[in-house]
Amino acid sequence: MTSQTVPPVQAAATLQYEGKAVTLPVIRGTENETAVDIEKLRAQTGLITMDPGYGNTGACRSAITFIDGENGILRYRGYDIAELAEKSTFLEVSWLLLHGELPTREELAGFTQDITHHTLLHENFRRFFEALPKDAHPMPVCAAAVAALATFYQEPGVDERMLKETAVRLIAKMPTIAAYSYKQSIGQPFMYPDNRLDYCSNFLHLMFATPAEDYTADPLLARTLDLLFILHADHEQNCSTSTVRMVGSSQANLFASVSAGISALWGPLHGGANQQVIEMLEKIEAEGIDAQKFVDRAKDKKDNSRLMGFGHRVYKNYDPRAAVIKKACTEVLKRLGVKSRQLEIAMKLEEIALRDDYFISHKLYPNVDFYSGIIYKALGIPVNMFTVLFAIGRMPGWIAQWLEMRRDPANRIGRPRQIYTGATQRAYAGIEKR
Repeated sequence: MTSQTVPPVQAAATLQYEGKAVTLPVIRGTENETAVDIEKLRAQTGLITMDPGYGNTGACRSAITFIDGENGILRYRGYDIAELAEKSTFLEVSWLLLHGELPTREELAGFTQDITHHTLLHENFRRFFEALPKDAHPMPVCAAAVAALATFYQEPGVDERMLKETAVRLIAKMPTIAAYSYKQSIGQPFMYPDNRLDYCSNFLHLMFATPAEDYTADPLLARTLDLLFILHADHEQNCSTSTVRMVGSSQANLFASVSAGISALWGPLHGGANQQVIEMLEKIEAEGIDAQKFVDRAKDKKDNSRLMGFGHRVYKNYDPRAAVIKKACTEVLKRLGVKSRQLEIAMKLEEIALRDDYFISHKLYPNVDFYSGIIYKALGIPVNMFTVLFAIGRMPGWIAQWLEMRRDPANRIGRPRQIYTGATQRAYAGIEKR
């Protein structure tokens, strides 16, 4: 597994404050991203920076994923996302994220075999799932199950062999955990993994097979799911990835760190966005709302309607993942013979928004969530499982980021500062005087 290359300091910036000038190093990345290094700012000046949401703060150096939001570029380890989606597989991309290079035929075969033979969960996990309420949302179930893995695979120490085994176990067992959380919620028996199947076909088998009848996953549907996992595999320092790094910076183990990442992903502003898109499309369809009128309502500040699936914290251009998903969405529905009114509504909304001055001026373009929910629904995935599938896809990215963080000699425990706005010092008053 690869380690990062630290770019050299190439320039300096000068900060003037209260008549004093302080020189701060400037770091430039391999894609010309530039950052002012403020690591010693407080020590030299007593100042800290204020950046709510960390939108302008670089928390680490990373060699994993590059995003150029202004130009709609996403690359894993230097490879364009559209090319990986077309030519690669999820397990191949997982190896790429973990090791920094695409695998050889022998490496991929060995990695695939390792993943395949670690999909089985300990039998005691049945009691774990059975102890939870049947109507529990699958995301906290998955977060709890991943954390519980640490009790089955306790780490007496941290070495490369153990880290490799933990990475394999997480990628291998996450589909089983996800499917079990679903089976528990609908009262169906758990299915054992089938080692004859590929990664995504096995997940569909775990989700939809029953002991009463045979189930064979459609290869196109399995490939489409594989593609979605690729598109979700990593996305730089987003909320859940930053959470994994933050928890890991305390030297918490990988299971605990990833569990925290799953909880962060659960939030509707992060991984839950594709569910909100489906709910929006269902509302438009059920109420017979005209697409143009809905877009007009979304622009009206007095109206609480929102055009979900448009805009992104980083992308100020068309999300490159959305273009790939849009094409796959059309192919899947055609293969299934499904005439989706919701897809028609979505494409009409996109058409209107992309030529609307309001959306153009605000740089609001379709993001990855706009079409992914339609595909999940076509695959028969329940809406409350959408974010769980996001977590399966994001697993190799979380692991790669955690490993990179742990191997970085400059890594320190995460500890943001604050600007205190509370009461100043005051005397304690006894209860009789209050």
